[in-house]
Amino acid sequence: MRNMSILTEARQIARAVKLINLGARLQVLESETDLSYERLLRLYKEVAGKSPSKGQLPFSTDWFMTWQPNIHASLFLNIHEYLNKVAALDEIDNVIKAYQLYLEQTTPQGLDAMLSITRAWRLVKFFDNGMLAMTKCSRCGGHFVTHPHEIAKHFVCGLCAPPARAGKGKAAGAIQVH
Repeated sequence: MRNMSILTEARQIARAVKLINLGARLQVLESETDLSYERLLRLYKEVAGKSPSKGQLPFSTDWFMTWQPNIHASLFLNIHEYLNKVAALDEIDNVIKAYQLYLEQTTPQGLDAMLSITRAWRLVKFFDNGMLAMTKCSRCGGHFVTHPHEIAKHFVCGLCAPPARAGKGKAAGAIQVH
């Protein structure tokens, strides 16, 4: 029995280290591991080389509805949902893997990852609790993050119908619409 608890603790620590390396906030670590707050705080300082950020986690679904964040959130959530279907992973390990794959898709394209691991984790929580949904675009057929009662028949995504000022800025990582 003792060996099992040592093995479980080692897995918890490894999971916490992955999350810290991806930039997760301390609240995510607390929620997704059984390690004590004090242990997580020491681990965070050791791995990140600094104290964790303070303050509350983002709670509004509104951020995910704005144009560029919606595209990034939709990419991540599509990857996450695919992994849910094909891989037998614990939920947090699915979030970690989906986030790593999301980074692999954005970074080589020269895009800044607009979605942090903490926002990705929160997105999954919102989706699982029915606060957000995925709706199929009536033009391209892609699935995008929407409010739960979006009328699917007439839904057009932000890629098919970008806002008027989309792509006008030269900010680093901005998606350029041609």
